Amino acid sequence: MAEPETVPSISIVIPVFNEEAMLRAAILDLLDRLSFFPWSYEILIAENGSTDRTVEIATELAGRLDVFRCRHTVEPNYGKALREGILDAKGEIVICDEIDLCDTDFYERALSLLRDPSVDFVVGSKAMEGAMDQRPYFRRLGTVVINGMLRAALGFRGTDTHGLKAFRRERVQPIASACQIDRDLFASELVIRAERAGLGVREIPVRVQEKRPPTVGLARRVPNVLKNFAKLFIAIRFKR
Repeated sequence: MAEPETVPSISIVIPVFNEEAMLRAAILDLLDRLSFFPWSYEILIAENGSTDRTVEIATELAGRLDVFRCRHTVEPNYGKALREGILDAKGEIVICDEIDLCDTDFYERALSLLRDPSVDFVVGSKAMEGAMDQRPYFRRLGTVVINGMLRAALGFRGTDTHGLKAFRRERVQPIASACQIDRDLFASELVIRAERAGLGVREIPVRVQEKRPPTVGLARRVPNVLKNFAKLFIAIRFKR
């Protein structure tokens, strides 16, 4: 008789694109830091459209590490990859991280909050009081602008939607499944829909100090962000 599959307590979902230079080192460092915690976990890499050796390295890690899985999609699409990673996660709690952050301090603080049954979703905010955002100026400005647009157009009540998140899988997977926008604004739609569904959403300040420049430049992302913002407005305000 086959052994029953062990379900981890936590799924750590990390979208990646063209990360051959740091993927192996970042994952091994994360594993080292996770060894000090009592949780059972899986690390789920949501690779999307890489043209370098990212898939090869991820496949090699998956063959060596029982706690490591890799999803591969052909299309370079951050939001789609993150959504599919969330839907494929098995843990009671899902943590969404970035390969250049891997912030286990956020994991600890978010999991502490999620012990409270009234809290379903924790957002690591780069913009709230107490946060430390050490990214380049124009990336910080982009966060301010997009979150101002979300508040003005869609009634968003928080200070940030992108980056680190932790939430109860059973409460949030149906919301992720209902999201209609991908690419850069999937994360915004997910947080706004969680708010509108009445989930207990909390923000905590985080420190962001990237280990390398973004794999897709800000200027290249702006046209798609504006186009998808219009789609998001329609999806939230009219399609529900």
